[in-house]
Amino acid sequence: MSDDRRRPANRPALPDGDLQELISGSGIRRVHVLAWRDLEDPEAGGSELHAHEVLKRWSTAGLEVVLRTSTVAGMPERVVRDGYEVVRRSGRYRVFAVAALDELRRRHGKRDALVEVWNGMPFLTPVWGRGPRMVIQHHDHSAMWPLVLSPTPARLGSLLERRLAPPFYRSTPVVTLSRSSAEGLVTGLGHRPDRVHVVEPGIDRRYQPGGAPEQPPLVLSVGRLMPSKRVDLLIRAFAVALRSVHGLRLEVIGEGPEEDSLRRLVTDLDIAPSVSFRGRITDEALLDAYRRATLVASASISEGWGMTITEAAACGTPAVVCDIAGHRDAVLDGV
Repeated sequence: MSDDRRRPANRPALPDGDLQELISGSGIRRVHVLAWRDLEDPEAGGSELHAHEVLKRWSTAGLEVVLRTSTVAGMPERVVRDGYEVVRRSGRYRVFAVAALDELRRRHGKRDALVEVWNGMPFLTPVWGRGPRMVIQHHDHSAMWPLVLSPTPARLGSLLERRLAPPFYRSTPVVTLSRSSAEGLVTGLGHRPDRVHVVEPGIDRRYQPGGAPEQPPLVLSVGRLMPSKRVDLLIRAFAVALRSVHGLRLEVIGEGPEEDSLRRLVTDLDIAPSVSFRGRITDEALLDAYRRATLVASASISEGWGMTITEAAACGTPAVVCDIAGHRDAVLDGV
């Protein structure tokens, strides 16, 4: 979205025009994309879904796209998905080095441009990549490192992301999802403001209002059950609200490593009859849940945007969220 009234003077406008026309005039035909995880990885989340939606549209518009990720257990190494090729090779952490070596050896063929999805751990493409390149970076992960790693590795990960790697990217265009996330990348990682571009996410047309919310009131939590989503905080807040709102219910949609501990928390708080864990559900069931809900809630510690909030809003369902980068753009406070 290009609105000169809201864009800082030192942040350039994005080009307007049809995607096919932009690609045709760029001279770029074949793009290689490096990402930590594939969409079919059991731990895939919003970053992987966003990459898939982007690459699908690039492929439809005429680009040849190869996505290189880490291995997915039980899945073939190569697959074609919605027009783009996926190569899943090497372990969860070795992929950062092995993918770079594969590119240097042209194992995936020639490329006209290189795209890096920087999801906490960088591929350091400016160090070894030649030719046109860009980075997709949803947000600063500084608040997340201590939640997923022990203290020493967490400090090292944060040091690499916030201090050691950013100087190499000073001349590389960085694309992020929201203005508040862009501000975080500039202040937290030291990215140049004139190299950070905001491309807000779209919304699937199937998310539309459909009927009145259920009674008694229903609260939704939608997303991966992982430490950074802080679903435990949301459950504790729900337990407090339950004392005042008779019949209030909570549906937790999603799966992940925190599920067992969250179930224990619900039992310990003696609110099990009011909380249901639905796991991973179909797109149709998710749409129905958004329409039935009174509100959707997120206690996430870090987001590039918060697509579940926007999906719910498109269905006419408001949100209660924590005040973090990403959420500040996805929500109109008080509306």
